[in-house]
Amino acid sequence: MIWQRSCLLVCCLSLVAHAAAVDPGKDPVPSVMWGFYHKQMLGDAPFVFDERVKLLAPPFAEDARQVPIEIDARAFKGEVVKILAWAELNPLPKIVDFEPLTGVLPWLSIRIRVEQATPLRAAVLTRDGVWHVGSTLIDAAGGGCTAPSVVRTQAGWEEHIGEVLGGRYPREDFSRVRLQVAHPMDNGMVSGIPEFFLNHAELRDQHDQLLARLELFPAVSENPSLAFDIEGAGQTRLLLRDNSGNQFDASIP
Repeated sequence: MIWQRSCLLVCCLSLVAHAAAVDPGKDPVPSVMWGFYHKQMLGDAPFVFDERVKLLAPPFAEDARQVPIEIDARAFKGEVVKILAWAELNPLPKIVDFEPLTGVLPWLSIRIRVEQATPLRAAVLTRDGVWHVGSTLIDAAGGGCTAPSVVRTQAGWEEHIGEVLGGRYPREDFSRVRLQVAHPMDNGMVSGIPEFFLNHAELRDQHDQLLARLELFPAVSENPSLAFDIEGAGQTRLLLRDNSGNQFDASIP
């Protein structure tokens, strides 16, 4: 028993020493805000700027309310604990906290709002305790976070909250599941309209086993568009909850 505890202690100390010795490298999109977000988002934990984390976004946001981004951490398949994403110069920077579990690859597509030109970050925590940070820059005319809701101008929008459209698209080794959820995703920055947004989502298989967990934030676009890569066949369930306690459930064959 003493020998087992000693081995466990040595392993833990080795991981700590490895994490502490990581050279972060040069920031590919130098930002005066990085130090703040390193502390705010990553808790000052060891990190490395890593090109293996691919963060894709258009160079210019034609519609700052609907900006598609793609986070690809499949280079770390089997080692990912969670993925965080944020827009550094947004008034509401945090985008998503994504935990891919059994049968879901560390890849995510989502649409966001940007208020101005900003660095975007996707930080991938691996099992050794190191954050691997992917970065890109996006230019924008601005106003995506403070623009009035388009959803609220549509007659009867309240009757469709939580409706999910989407489908499964088979690939060679996995299926890509694309979804759109009807929800205004109000961020509280438009006068007279309080925060009202989807803040939690889960993917489950046909046996109700948890596949992935997401925390969503007001930087996500209204009528959120999401895509995941799922291994294996069978029905996938999407469970959603918003900050008013409304719960929604959809199935994708």
